[in-house]
Amino acid sequence: MAAAAEHGNCDAWAARDPSGVLSPYKFNRRAVQSSDVSLKIIYCGVCYGDVMWIQNKHNDSVYPLVPGHEIAGVVTEVGADVKAFKVGDHAGVGTYVNSCRHCENCNSSLENYCPETVFTYNTTDADGTITKGGYSTHIVVHERYCFKIPDGYPLAQAAPLLCAGITVYTPMARHNMKQPGKSLGVIGLGGLGHMAVKFGKAFGLKVTVFSTSESKREEAINLLGADNFVISSDTQQMEALKNSLHFIVDTASGDHPFDPYLSLLKVGGVMTIVCFPSEIKMHPASLNRGGRTLSGSIVGGTKDIQEMVNFCAENKIYPEIEIIKMDYINEALARLVNRDVKYRFVIDIKNSFE
Repeated sequence: MAAAAEHGNCDAWAARDPSGVLSPYKFNRRAVQSSDVSLKIIYCGVCYGDVMWIQNKHNDSVYPLVPGHEIAGVVTEVGADVKAFKVGDHAGVGTYVNSCRHCENCNSSLENYCPETVFTYNTTDADGTITKGGYSTHIVVHERYCFKIPDGYPLAQAAPLLCAGITVYTPMARHNMKQPGKSLGVIGLGGLGHMAVKFGKAFGLKVTVFSTSESKREEAINLLGADNFVISSDTQQMEALKNSLHFIVDTASGDHPFDPYLSLLKVGGVMTIVCFPSEIKMHPASLNRGGRTLSGSIVGGTKDIQEMVNFCAENKIYPEIEIIKMDYINEALARLVNRDVKYRFVIDIKNSFE
């Protein structure tokens, strides 16, 4: 399989089997069609979802698999019918590159919920090919699924917005968390959690971070600007915050109890989960007695993504990143699994392949 991958117009790194080990790979991107944008990839963020698919944790991985769905780069070619982009524009691509474009969700700019969503990698596209992601030198995508990155916003910081950023921004916007003076709890302080803190502060909220690790206190307060830090396993600290929060964003992917967090919400409070624990266990009274809401969310539709990118540019919100070269990716993925990153790895694609 590796020998057959020595020809193509796109350089990349790919996993060949469930070991998840990545190595150099070549393949062909399609030619630019009338509504397409071709993007020279400059940076690509590293998401835990990449680990899940290169290691076949969902039992649907198609190898060779090129991961990467936090893509930022420069437009190098546009199709004849493209209106929103021109050569030289800074642009990004997120977690999906196609959808049916005619269902109720697509018509409402909720393409992320389209039943025919085509993800940026490891999904069969409309032409029958398997999509390949941003650990590569360029990508060709319909302009609908490409997003303008405002001039002056650093491309390296823009990349994580296309998954980590939008994943927390979408439910925060949907549940009207842009209410200065109200209170927000953020569970977990990784790639998603640190963006939830940044958005919360930009919205004017009083932000409390919940973590199992005391070592994260200083950065939560001094680097990210959180107002409070709580060790979630400390029952006294948790008890002191009962009925005090308007909102909670849960980014903790591991299994954890829900009743203790729901009890922290005020009457009518909202807790939204953007993570995937193996199950959710709670007592109905945790919701019913406080008129509370437990809500789920994944990434965002095209309208929300562009809104979020613009919001970050206008408010100077930048993800905290560690830039790496492509040849360090296997070590970086191992560190990601061990939670040894503050707070998002970003691959310098341009300088890795030149």
